[in-house]
Amino acid sequence: MEISAKMVSELRERSGAPLMDCKRALVASNTGVTDEKSLMDAAFDYLRKAGLKSADKRAGRATAQGRVCVKLSADGKSGAMVSLGCETDFVAATDDFNKLLGELTDLVLAKNPDNLESLGNAQLASRKATVGDAIKECISKSGENTQVVAIARFETAAGRVGAYVHFNQKVGALISLSTSAPADKADAFLKQLGMHIASSKPTVLSRDQVAADVIEREKAVYRESDDMKGKPAEKVEMILKGKLEKFYAGIVLNEQPWVHDDKINVKTAVEKALGAGSKIERFSLQQLG
Repeated sequence: MEISAKMVSELRERSGAPLMDCKRALVASNTGVTDEKSLMDAAFDYLRKAGLKSADKRAGRATAQGRVCVKLSADGKSGAMVSLGCETDFVAATDDFNKLLGELTDLVLAKNPDNLESLGNAQLASRKATVGDAIKECISKSGENTQVVAIARFETAAGRVGAYVHFNQKVGALISLSTSAPADKADAFLKQLGMHIASSKPTVLSRDQVAADVIEREKAVYRESDDMKGKPAEKVEMILKGKLEKFYAGIVLNEQPWVHDDKINVKTAVEKALGAGSKIERFSLQQLG
């Protein structure tokens, strides 16, 4: 069958592959076909297979760039956040990349996969493909390694779920909050809280979530510092206690100084804004780059 320029152009439009690759695919597939549609389908499959092989080769390359996306349910009771990484900000800004990221976030919100492996095996109904295959197609089309870096999904029955994504779309926070405050008031505060998390970068919600070995390592560093040499044991313990309090205030969300009023901590700010008994249930901080 004769391969026309129109067929090459249409295959390029359908696949997103370079023109020369499309022509090669049509030539390679032009055996045993009897009509144009069959040839186009065979060439498209040829490009997909070639692209998947190429995607596998790129899978080890670093993905320092990308975007963070958040989706919240209409009732404000659940939310999802996904970080999709790639190699350059140029690809992260493309429509194809962001369309895939939005679809992944919708899927996490709807299906709540347990982990990244479960997400990779999940079906994207809009594409009739698994997430893993959709990502490989994205890699093939962009020429860059693309990987899901992190996912989070929260749901609450006694409050609201809210989020904040920084203007560069590389940092995001998802928070579940227990409160009886009106929805609009809680949502406004959740945005402020998300900005705090993105800025202050806590690692845990409460100090009981700090691993014992991390605390012991901090103590060891303080004890062996020059400031402690020659000081009596009771003095050392008192100084250690003060240093640990500062350490907790740096990484524990509830104990961090509130960015909008550093005279109070975050736990106090929550109750002050939304009423006694209001509290943070969970949070996730995702950052690319």
